[in-house]
Amino acid sequence: MKKTAVLALGGNAIIKAGEKGEISQQFANVRESLTGIVRLIAQGYKLAITHGNGPQVGNLLRQQEAGEKEGIPMLPLGVLNAATEGTMGYMIEQSLQNMLHKEGIERQVITIISQVAVDKDDPSMKNPTKFVGSTYYSESEAHKLKEELGWSLKEDSGKGYRRVVPSPYPIRIIPAQRIKQLVELGDIVIAVGGGGIPIYIDDEGCFEGADAVIDKDFASMLLALNIEAELFVILTGVEKVVLNYGKPDQKNIDRMNIAEARKYYEEGQFPAGSMGPKILAAIDFLEKGGQEVLITSIEKIVEAFNGKTGTRIVK
Repeated sequence: MKKTAVLALGGNAIIKAGEKGEISQQFANVRESLTGIVRLIAQGYKLAITHGNGPQVGNLLRQQEAGEKEGIPMLPLGVLNAATEGTMGYMIEQSLQNMLHKEGIERQVITIISQVAVDKDDPSMKNPTKFVGSTYYSESEAHKLKEELGWSLKEDSGKGYRRVVPSPYPIRIIPAQRIKQLVELGDIVIAVGGGGIPIYIDDEGCFEGADAVIDKDFASMLLALNIEAELFVILTGVEKVVLNYGKPDQKNIDRMNIAEARKYYEEGQFPAGSMGPKILAAIDFLEKGGQEVLITSIEKIVEAFNGKTGTRIVK
């Protein structure tokens, strides 16, 4: 076997911009996204796969809102995270298993619904800032939702008000040891989807759900550390990380170290809503013992693994 790697897929790889998210579209997108990953598996890499769930959990939230008007009780966000881990894990697992079967590759694919512990006193729990859902509300609607449902809402880019929730830092992946064992055996494990199901551990050592969303890049980084992966791969919408994005002097980055990555981040090169969390997760991974981070697009994953493209971040 070659290196062990964690591959972090973006949720937009499964529901693309402008799509309604019909299940046939999602399955087609999953199969397209997995083509390069199958080639890596054929080369002998040990892999764990994580995924985002932004569009998917956003759709579930809209369904919850519609159902609430009909008297159907709304489910908390943690339960919706669990639901997307199941549905998206099913799509990825089945599609990947079928593709491996057609290639004659005998590797098992397993989805693990993953609880991820956070600190119940994390500052973000009292200061929610992460936008969830795709619905925009007027100021009066936002006030009503706050009064009736206890939601926190904030104005978003002049488009209206959106719900915001806490985004605490992950501190422990509950099934991490079992995931590590399975990956070492050669199984392909799908885990911590959408950042995992946020929980906290009470004074008696029991698990309790938290109404929050864990950033999937940080959860994926923690998983990579927990299973001792040599390589943490963040798959996003661009082939390489760039400086001065969208400007005439835009510049691709082939390689940078921790100091350079932090410098560019502090200069504002990587916005919080896009590349920023990915760069911070990369820095965390390397500072906590990881060896290498690769950022590239899903379409270029094989070329990037072979050193022909992508951005590598090292110590």
